[in-house]
Amino acid sequence: LGNLEYRSVRFENEVLDIPNFQGNAAVNYTDRETPWTRIIEHKWFEFGKNEDGNNFPKTVISREYSSEWKPGDEPYYPVNDEKNSNLYREYKKLADAEKKVIFGGRLGEYKYYDMDQVITAALERCEDELG
Repeated sequence: LGNLEYRSVRFENEVLDIPNFQGNAAVNYTDRETPWTRIIEHKWFEFGKNEDGNNFPKTVISREYSSEWKPGDEPYYPVNDEKNSNLYREYKKLADAEKKVIFGGRLGEYKYYDMDQVITAALERCEDELG
């Protein structure tokens, strides 16, 4: 039936000679002037300090840039327009005919999910399938 279209993401990573760049794991940027959509400072996901409670002397950040998707790129976000919605409906018919496969998440359902929504959807799917 052809490819569904997606948006992709490109990352630029940087090691900084400072113990703290932004004080938390992720900051989103929504203004037109900023070329990236998010900065992730990885240490704040789990290990922001050493075993003695001191800051590490360096930090690693990743700037996330929205990018056009093409086949071969990693798909991140569905393109929710009429063309792709119609194409997805055709794929959904084929998917529903597969009795031993469960399609879920952003790619499997061609739907944007925040993490809390995808966890809820996965739990609901488990309940439907396993009772």
